[in-house]
Amino acid sequence: MGKLDGKVALITGAGQGVGQGTAFALAKEGARIAVTGRTESKLIDTVEAITAAGGIAEPIVADVSVPADITRAVETTVSLFGGVDILVNNASLNPLGPINDLEPDYLERAYAAGPVAALRAMQACYPSMKERGGGAIVNMVSSVAVRWDASGYGGYASVKEALRSLTRAAACEWGVDNIRVLAVAPHAMSPGLQRWTEARPEEAAAFVASIPMRRIGDCETDIGNAIAFLVGPDAGYLTGATIPLDGGQSRWG
Repeated sequence: MGKLDGKVALITGAGQGVGQGTAFALAKEGARIAVTGRTESKLIDTVEAITAAGGIAEPIVADVSVPADITRAVETTVSLFGGVDILVNNASLNPLGPINDLEPDYLERAYAAGPVAALRAMQACYPSMKERGGGAIVNMVSSVAVRWDASGYGGYASVKEALRSLTRAAACEWGVDNIRVLAVAPHAMSPGLQRWTEARPEEAAAFVASIPMRRIGDCETDIGNAIAFLVGPDAGYLTGATIPLDGGQSRWG
């Protein structure tokens, strides 16, 4: 018996990295997974791994920056599995660089694919969650917003902080419907971070040295398993919070 038996989870950006690790972890706890993302081959790989382990999952190709894709992804999930109990808004764009170098057009795209897309997904899932007696939403944010030196991270931090604000508001407004909404700020060895580590080994070593636990988290065992706990019954009184899954590096509060 898994802690998420009978639950349905829709996860964006689930073809790789944290989204994939979360899909694996939730599936192992019994949830049926709608694996969404832009690249079909990656989604199929994720689904095949879940089914090979005895889980249930279906791929849904969707670009979260396209409003119609979000609506279709939620409707398809409801059609396939009967509803939505868990939503993980993981897909995003990362507008990095100094303020003078930030491209406003790209920043707008990042907002469209980040907090705006998450809002659309939350709104689309709300009726099903309310009808099913409650649900859990996890929005992926970042500790860059609380770095002591925000240089080069202004655009990215602003996108993630907008999502944190939506998270808190939704938790306050939807708590009466037994819908919990949380923000998770992870450090995990995603493909992007792996490429950066290989390209800048000295900078990467300094980054790891700044983490009290002296390692970067694993997408499934460190991040996915924690999210499986957060959306499960044992965390049923937790909502509106930001959970740093970063080995103690960030300074929240």
